[in-house]
Amino acid sequence: MQPNLSPGEDFQLLLERQVREMQSKAAALNEALSTAGATVRTRDGAVTVTLAPNGALTNLELGHRACELGPARLTAAIMGAVRDAQRQTARAVADSFATINGDTESTAMVRSFLPPDPPPENTEPAPRHRPTAEDRPDDESNPW
Repeated sequence: MQPNLSPGEDFQLLLERQVREMQSKAAALNEALSTAGATVRTRDGAVTVTLAPNGALTNLELGHRACELGPARLTAAIMGAVRDAQRQTARAVADSFATINGDTESTAMVRSFLPPDPPPENTEPAPRHRPTAEDRPDDESNPW
């Protein structure tokens, strides 16, 4: 396969041009990925999570309402916020990749790994769990 040379361009110059283009794309992708993390706060402000561009949890903040939720609801709130932040982060990474690389097979492959969107929220409230003796810790000093 013959390289696509412009008139008067030699193979060395073609390679140098391609290297510069690849370096420019790599720098742009590196910059875009460095800002692709996400911070998500629950609607009630009880939980705030921050994820790095690689999906690692970098911060978890519990607001004043967190203690009122109880263990099961607090766990669900944390996990929900983490999942939302993961989706936002993954989409930001994929969008950055697509912006730099264009609509290519590699972009389609990256997008194929995006987490699914959550199911639509029910319009009916979920049944409330009434605490039982089994839900209460034996140790009264435990705030959860």
